[in-house]
Amino acid sequence: MMSLWLVLSAAVSLVSALWPLPQNLTQGNTALRLSGNFDITISPGISEPPQDLYDAISRTRSHLFTDDLGRLVVGRGAGDVSTFETAAYLSSLTLSLEPGSSVLSITAEAQKPLEERDEAYTLTVPSNGSVASITATSTLGLLRGLTTFEQLWYEYDGTIYAVNTPIQIEDAPAYINEFNWHISDSQSFPLQIPGYMELSEYGAYSPQMIYSPSDVEYIVSYAGARGIDVMVEIDTPGHTSIIGESHPEFIACYLARPWASYAGEPPAGQLRFANATVANWSAELFTAVAQMFPSSMVSTGGDEIQTYCYDMDEETQYDLNSTGRTFNEALTDYVRGTHGALAAAGKTPAVWEEMVLDYNLSLSSDTLVLVWISSDDVKAVVDQGFRVIHAASNYFYLDCGAGEWVGGDPTGNSWCDPFKTWQYAYTFDPLANLTSDQYSQIMGGESPGF
Repeated sequence: MMSLWLVLSAAVSLVSALWPLPQNLTQGNTALRLSGNFDITISPGISEPPQDLYDAISRTRSHLFTDDLGRLVVGRGAGDVSTFETAAYLSSLTLSLEPGSSVLSITAEAQKPLEERDEAYTLTVPSNGSVASITATSTLGLLRGLTTFEQLWYEYDGTIYAVNTPIQIEDAPAYINEFNWHISDSQSFPLQIPGYMELSEYGAYSPQMIYSPSDVEYIVSYAGARGIDVMVEIDTPGHTSIIGESHPEFIACYLARPWASYAGEPPAGQLRFANATVANWSAELFTAVAQMFPSSMVSTGGDEIQTYCYDMDEETQYDLNSTGRTFNEALTDYVRGTHGALAAAGKTPAVWEEMVLDYNLSLSSDTLVLVWISSDDVKAVVDQGFRVIHAASNYFYLDCGAGEWVGGDPTGNSWCDPFKTWQYAYTFDPLANLTSDQYSQIMGGESPGF
């Protein structure tokens, strides 16, 4: 999932290339060159530095010396030559942790529960060539500092230079940095889950188009080393037609036509959540999924449930009538089961907004809610006390304006037209219509593309 800093500054400065803008920035007007022998060292106070910190240092050095990013000005920096040609050289950057800080890997820090993550850092770059420094209370904070440090430098005619030193930055990400992995849908189930291998065996597009446990481990590790947590999503009870390939008895309206009457997208099919066997199987499935992903969060989905499908499904109607439950009561029981399994595994559940706004389910207060239908829905979710991740289709969906993949519209339009330009996306106010005491309920945002 992407971390968002959705405030544009009207004041353009020579370091406005910093993205996102730091919380506190002071700067001078002296140029500084980067030495060809520039090195990044770890303070002796950091005992047994983790390998992914060394790897982050290597990436930073590589970016500094190979990106060749010129300033976005006329001449691409030619006018800076007279400023930097006699400037001092920076030869060293030192990374330090505050006394008493634990030394964990960047990956371990990135995968901590949200309330336990500390990503703050202080970055100092003197103008006279003396040692620059990044200080934090975690290796994740050091990574954030390295990312900012990279953005201070430009290249022109073989010289790498900064323009506004000395620089002092005190910063911490305003929002979370997550990859929301929507790993299954109606068309394919590519995830190999130990104990549930039939799902991918029958549900993947091909035997080669799967994510094995080792693939997952690699992706999670790759993301974690870059400070990105991976929140997996198994969307239920809708968007599950593909499970019918291995468990047809679990699926209502399986491959029913016309699909638009039974599902949000083809092929039709939704889990028979009112059935006790299906509900128990789903809870156990999420227990197995939770063991594959070290993140503290797992999404159970919950979007685009088509009630007509269940109204027409004899098995679902039998299960509801035999237990004396309404549709919402059975859905509540189902979600309590899957979320209870996640809680037992030490995970925080996440859902799409319909679970709160359309079905008014009684969810645990720590549940994360992804708001996608419209940014106008955020206030109603926050007012119920839930934390929100923005995924507004009216601002962020990357596939809007690229044509509809269902429906056969000859005009090429899509359901969320028009295309969302980055300029428009950055007009979004993540705190709109909220009171100041609700700001902390906004965790961040994501730009979906399906």
